[in-house]
Amino acid sequence: MTPPPSTPSVDAEGMAAPSWGHLTLIEAGAGTQRTTFAEDVAAGLTATPKSLPCRYFYDEEGSLLFEAICELPEYYVTRAEREILEAHANEIAAQVPSATTLVELGSGSAAKTRLLLDAFFRHRQQQRRQHLCYVPIDISRSMLEESSHALLNDYPALEIRAIAAEYDDGLRFLRAESERPKLILWLGSNVGNLERAEAARFLGRVRATMTPADRLLMGVDLRKSREVLEPAYDDAQGVTARFNLNLLARINRELGGEFDLDAFEHRAHYDEVVGRIEMYLVSTRTQRVRIRDLDLTVSFEPGEPIHTENSYKYSLAEIDALSAAAGLAVEARWLDRGERFAVNLFVPA
Repeated sequence: MTPPPSTPSVDAEGMAAPSWGHLTLIEAGAGTQRTTFAEDVAAGLTATPKSLPCRYFYDEEGSLLFEAICELPEYYVTRAEREILEAHANEIAAQVPSATTLVELGSGSAAKTRLLLDAFFRHRQQQRRQHLCYVPIDISRSMLEESSHALLNDYPALEIRAIAAEYDDGLRFLRAESERPKLILWLGSNVGNLERAEAARFLGRVRATMTPADRLLMGVDLRKSREVLEPAYDDAQGVTARFNLNLLARINRELGGEFDLDAFEHRAHYDEVVGRIEMYLVSTRTQRVRIRDLDLTVSFEPGEPIHTENSYKYSLAEIDALSAAAGLAVEARWLDRGERFAVNLFVPA
């Protein structure tokens, strides 16, 4: 892959001048990420019960594994959302002003984003506008660089201002994007990783960055049967298991951990009452694990779990209640043919 002619990098204190067909990369809080990871690992593995935050899934290896998960036959989420975007991208592009900046939270490989980029460029050609600004926000710098270079190769009229940051660090940059309308993308049902009250608070912070001209496009996975959901998070090929176990491998790589990955197994369980998938790494034997950089030894009993992720599912009424609690209103909504997934367009209430 050939990178664009110039990929200037600036830190969180400044921003290079925009230039169409170029990438500006901003790092927000990158210098503290390792310390935060160490602190969270120490806190989570000494707590009762043990847990690890799911945001640490997405190092370079974890991001690649997640992209593989999205292609699995059991993991309907990506296909359902893609079906909606393929059918309605032109409609979405037509509902926002032609000068809109496209912002994406948790952009990853930006594979589905291309459907919207295509629609936006088609719409802009009709308006005799060619340039488009795209602001991807993702915790993985390597994924940001790879996806941004690929996009610039395919969309020469694109300006990319990529922000390597966690969500809340990235949000403060959205406040500087007020001179043009924004369409904020939050795809993939990433809202499901937050507790319901936490999701409302976070969306409230997103709402605080929005002007009356802005919109939020959010994908949400819908409630459905255990028979559909559990295989989606525990696939027959074991890719999701490797993705989950990569958390322990990351501790080994970055913090001098001595986890034997073969001594833990992946488990996914759907709580139908609460409406969430719960993921765990479960110790298969009595063991003590040393983490050298933390000067910490962690003991495990057989069957003892480390909680690694929740993935909440929503009914349409729950989506409406969530948006209302955040100060947003549903302007439009689209479902896939199987009614497994909803893409929602929100406006400030």
